[in-house]
Amino acid sequence: MISFKNKNILITGATGGIGNELIKKFVSLEGNVIGTGTKTEKLDILKKNYPSIKVKKFDMSEHGRIEEFVENVNLELGGIDILINNAGKNIDNLSLRMKDDDWKQVIDINLTSTFLLAKYSIKKMLKKKFGRVVNITSVVAHTGNLGQSNYAASKAGIIGMSKSLAIEYAKKNITVNCISPGFIVSDMTMNIAEKVKLYLTSRIPMGKLGTGEDVSNCAAFLSSDQASYITGETVHVNGGMYMS
Repeated sequence: MISFKNKNILITGATGGIGNELIKKFVSLEGNVIGTGTKTEKLDILKKNYPSIKVKKFDMSEHGRIEEFVENVNLELGGIDILINNAGKNIDNLSLRMKDDDWKQVIDINLTSTFLLAKYSIKKMLKKKFGRVVNITSVVAHTGNLGQSNYAASKAGIIGMSKSLAIEYAKKNITVNCISPGFIVSDMTMNIAEKVKLYLTSRIPMGKLGTGEDVSNCAAFLSSDQASYITGETVHVNGGMYMS
């Protein structure tokens, strides 16, 4: 049975649909969890729902403060054993209409922030000679998507980066893996027009959207001792929509 008792876990993007499920899963498996997000009211709700966790407001676009942020998390938790990089942003538009700043914002938050969080967290993990990094990417990193050249590029970059980190720290008992969700039930997908949802569902062999729990189950496995010989991999959680 998987247990994270005595393990310290940092989960970013904790207030979204997938983030909530990640918090729920790691708390249920006895992890010592800190969740981060940018909205105080959502963090307060998260804390109310899961009293055992710690929450911390932080904007991942503030790259110059990420090292300090990781240091503070490390002190609060008493170490970092597991990092789940779930924070992300999308600003969609056709490439010819996409503003330079829209490209930069998405790359900065989705890719650069993920790298910096991994970099400084791994530095802490090296001292403990143990670590798990799980980066949440997306099916569009593999397929591309209309109006998402910036988002797809950022998520594809995470996969290449994760493979490089996996090679660098494999002998240090630190694994680095990715989860690539397909279309998952979330606030964003619930706002999609019904005919678009029907079209998306028709592209999924299982005939249904995934859930945040599907992603959190995978994250728990990759973070556990049961996955100690798995590193540099991307696990697809998409109901058969894309198969590598």
